[in-house]
Amino acid sequence: MTTKPKPKSKRLPDPTPEAVRSRVRRRADLPKGENLCDHCTAKCCQYFALPIDEPVARKDFDFIRWYLLHDRATVFVDEDTWYLLVHTTCKHLQEDYRCGIYETRPEICREYTTDNCEFDDDWCYERYFETPEQIDEYADALFGPQFEQAGRRKQDSIRSRRPTGLPVV
Repeated sequence: MTTKPKPKSKRLPDPTPEAVRSRVRRRADLPKGENLCDHCTAKCCQYFALPIDEPVARKDFDFIRWYLLHDRATVFVDEDTWYLLVHTTCKHLQEDYRCGIYETRPEICREYTTDNCEFDDDWCYERYFETPEQIDEYADALFGPQFEQAGRRKQDSIRSRRPTGLPVV
């Protein structure tokens, strides 16, 4: 007597929000009519970016250097606009990536739509600065070296010379 193998049952995908989020990578992967926020990890609630004046002088770049000396701050340029980007999570973002104060959320959140959100975007900026050294190098490329060099006038520099090492006792 032979036994027939049991037919393999089709296993349905896990319907939990976490599992769906892990499967959805692009807007095109979403079923028609689905709320994009149901499949997102709330990228928009984990930073804020503020436009800043375009730096035109060495002193402007030193202000940007100061921004970059702070934890989780970066600067980027997109379509010729400079931005200060602060990587910080909204204190009302819940573990399920939902807003804990949705009914009383700020106006900026109310006006934000998913039409152009970064759900499936991997941003690539014209210029992106993560460290003070990067902005210094960029400014040096534009204005020449920051620190005193032979034949260079001291008044052309906004910072004092690099400190020397401490004496060894």
